[in-house]
Order: sequence, then structure tokens, then C-alpha cells
Amino acid sequence: MHALRYLTLAWPGLPWLWLRGSLSGLFLAMAFAVSVDMAILATFIWPGLVEIQFTLGLWTAVAVLWLISTVSAAAAFPPAILVPRRDDADALFARARDAYLARDWVQTEARLRDLLDIAPTDGEAQLLHASLLRRTGRSADAKKALEKLARSDSGAPWRHEIAMELDRLAGPSDKHGGEEPAVLPLRDESGGQNPRSAAA
Repeated sequence: MHALRYLTLAWPGLPWLWLRGSLSGLFLAMAFAVSVDMAILATFIWPGLVEIQFTLGLWTAVAVLWLISTVSAAAAFPPAILVPRRDDADALFARARDAYLARDWVQTEARLRDLLDIAPTDGEAQLLHASLLRRTGRSADAKKALEKLARSDSGAPWRHEIAMELDRLAGPSDKHGGEEPAVLPLRDESGGQNPRSAAA
């Protein structure tokens, strides 16, 4: 499978378009397609309408565009999205879960961000992050995260839990045990906790 990724080098712009969804890759791929189409039209469809020098110039431009884009794409080929070692992901998730259960929202978010940086498709971590967002009163962000997770393949095993979280967001807070949103501690300029938030 790893070798098949390099087949995208055959068409300029395709490595970045196919492997990363890059808009600049799309424009380059389209520009190359237009230039090849024009060269084919000038050579085989309307050979009498265009002078041979113009046709040769078109093919030369196509070849130069292909060569430059292929060499530059090979030099900066998009790396594979690495799946971290399962032990690393499990250890980070366990720390995030423990912090969540201890109601340490700041540590939970920090651990989850670390985990999602190295494993952006971890559905369980995304679900816990959405739950954290709901608990800390960021309902709009929580809803957006849950809807994104529901549309992704990594959310498939968690459909029931996603639906429950969305139901919690949609209904009144007393419907689910009167859960109050948690307040993250704020720090004043001196580095200490804000007394108002600490009291809450």
C-alpha cells in the first residue's frame, strides 16, 4: 500500500490533492489537464489550424510542467499519516480519562490535545473531548465536535454514545441529573487562581 502512494506522482498536483486534499494541488492538476487537452487538440483534432511551432511549444510546456512538478512533488512528498504505537495512545488516553474522572478539566484537555495531535482519528478520544467541552459549558463546540465525529468512520463504533451526548446538549440540564457546566480555573496576571473562579 505504501508503494501505491507514489503512483500519484504521475500527475502533477495529485500527491497533494489526493493525499492531503490541498486546494493548490487541485489547481495544479487542473492546469496540467488543460495544457494536455490543448496540446492534444492542436496535434490530433485541429492540426491544420495551428502552426507546428505552436504545437511543439504546447508539448514542450506540458513536458516542462510535468517535469518540474514531479521533481518538486518527489522532493516534498506528503508523508504518510502515521498511526502511533497503540501503547502510546493507550497511555495518553488513560491519563486523560483519569484526569476527567478526577474532574481536572485543564489536565484532561491538555492530555486529549496531545493524544489528538498524534492520533487525530481516535474516535474514543474525540468523544471524550466532546464530553469535556459539554461539561465545561462550551456547548456549541461540543455539538460541532460530535457532529463531525458522527460523520467520520472513527465515530461508527460510538454512534450510541454520540447520540446520548447530543441528546444531553439538546435537552434541559435537569433532564440529566441537573449537571452544571464546570468552570475552568482562570489565572490572574500574578499567576495565581482567580478567587472568583476558585470559589466556584
